[in-house]
Amino acid sequence: MMNSVFKAAAAVAALLLAPVAGATLVTFEAAGVDPAAITPTRDAFRVAVGGGVVAGANGSFGGVRREINWDGVPDARADPSLLPANFFNVNSPRGAVFSTPGTGFLVSANAGLATPTLFGFPGDLQTFSAQRLFTAVDSTITDVTFFVPGTGIAATTSAFGVVFVDVEDPGTKIEFFDATDKLIFTRDVLIAGNQGLSFVGAVADAGEKISRVRLTSGANSILSNGKRADETTDMVVMDDFLYAEPTRAVPEPSSLALAGLGLLCGVAWLRRRRQAS
Repeated sequence: MMNSVFKAAAAVAALLLAPVAGATLVTFEAAGVDPAAITPTRDAFRVAVGGGVVAGANGSFGGVRREINWDGVPDARADPSLLPANFFNVNSPRGAVFSTPGTGFLVSANAGLATPTLFGFPGDLQTFSAQRLFTAVDSTITDVTFFVPGTGIAATTSAFGVVFVDVEDPGTKIEFFDATDKLIFTRDVLIAGNQGLSFVGAVADAGEKISRVRLTSGANSILSNGKRADETTDMVVMDDFLYAEPTRAVPEPSSLALAGLGLLCGVAWLRRRRQAS
């Protein structure tokens, strides 16, 4: 009896610890001189994710998709002030929190304010959805992690897409990582030329797999309005983010396996006690 119980426990552990098949991701990408050039691809991505076209509170589309277009950020949280990294999980809870090796994040100013629009680079940048843009400060890296909106509960998503602005050279890319921080997807962003717009996004074929998204925006960074880290190199910034509704992360297969093994071993121990009594 004991051997059969432990064999059953081992079988459960082997099943739950078996490698999980890699995510199958469908890519959507386009680049061009103006919003019209990438809108059909953005719309196809929307359809693939689901949720319709009518936004609800906090950028929620039917409880299926979230979008951030930066335009609802108040003036007090925009350039020259830094945007709090958790603004879109606390102030406007959409389940997205940002981090960067740099000094923070900027959302560009609206017209009519003392701070120039487009981060002070009207000859290099344009918007996809007027009028604000987004960038990390003193870094080309933006990481996005996901939470059940408005909570500290870790979550995953099954799709993510972003509009990049002013991709003129190779080096801009998007990467997805799973809950174990394993890279599951990477894509170089299409070059659009000066002031051009590029869209890239990917949708997993089933389930929520993406725990973190890393966005690499070219080879130069903005330091402040009108000032770049390297004045001889173009920078890349971002506009709209679109992603599937973040949902609560499930335990990793290894954790489930250990739990199942512990349960079966417990059953074996109880049976042995009963047989000995």
